[in-house]
Amino acid sequence: MQAAIERPITTDVPVHLEGIGKEYGHFTALKSLELTVAEGTALGFLGPNGAGKSTTIKIMTNLIRPSRGRASLFGIDVRREPTRALARIGAVIETPEFYGYLSPFETLAYAGRLRGMSPKEIRNRSEVILKEVKLTEWADRRIQEFSKGMKQRLAIAQALLHEPDLLILDEPTSGLDPRGMAEVREVIKSLKGQGRTVFMSSHLLGEVQEVCDDVALLNHGELLVRGSVRELSRGADTSTIQATFLRPATPQDLEALAALPGVEEVKDSGDSTVDLRISGGEEGQARVLEAMITRGLRVTTYRPLGSSLEQLYLDRIQESDRL
Repeated sequence: MQAAIERPITTDVPVHLEGIGKEYGHFTALKSLELTVAEGTALGFLGPNGAGKSTTIKIMTNLIRPSRGRASLFGIDVRREPTRALARIGAVIETPEFYGYLSPFETLAYAGRLRGMSPKEIRNRSEVILKEVKLTEWADRRIQEFSKGMKQRLAIAQALLHEPDLLILDEPTSGLDPRGMAEVREVIKSLKGQGRTVFMSSHLLGEVQEVCDDVALLNHGELLVRGSVRELSRGADTSTIQATFLRPATPQDLEALAALPGVEEVKDSGDSTVDLRISGGEEGQARVLEAMITRGLRVTTYRPLGSSLEQLYLDRIQESDRL
């Protein structure tokens, strides 16, 4: 029998995942993931806990083997040539741990020596990146004094030490308090502003919207949707609109609204306010507003509850959970 001939990887984009799948016994963590990330893109790898995000990142960084498919970074197969493939990336995976008795400068010096960097390179880069992650004033303090947010920023600094072309972050704000989350997000936004390629997993939609250009939505190990944050926000078909009237709507008014084409649900929220779930995108929202005015309802506010992307996220996850 003739051996199967593997097709060469021809793309040199930062991330190219080709039919990646992973089973743990009878449990399928990833089905057959196809995903490409272009240079200079900040991708939010979005999905609920247990969707398969960390499994994907561990395959990308050669921490676990895929059951099928292959991952390449900058055109280099991660399984075949891990040293070359991982040379141009920096990664923060799961909760970072450090020796508490070391300082950030000492920690970065240790990491730099492991990477074969010269003492001068380590010193110069450490000063630059500690400034980037806003830890300059803490450069000589013991890490055991640090908050979780400061340790996370130090982990990002360590990942950036060798000036990687791709930064991979696995749930970078997980377990942080609101202040720590905001600090880490600011660091990531700064990196994106420098044109770096960022692959960031998260289960927080607001975080992805704030930090990323593109989003890939994953659930039950399957890619549900991929596109730019802006396109997906505009293209979401269903949204929830809150309308407030000058006077309370009557039961007959609510029945009439519920019967309108595109109106999937009407909820009287009290205080002359009604929440409507409307399909048809912006056109559908406009038709419902026109119908309200035609009926004589005096509308004082008409605004979306949450974002269109949030509604798309919820809809796709619910659909996936029903399958």
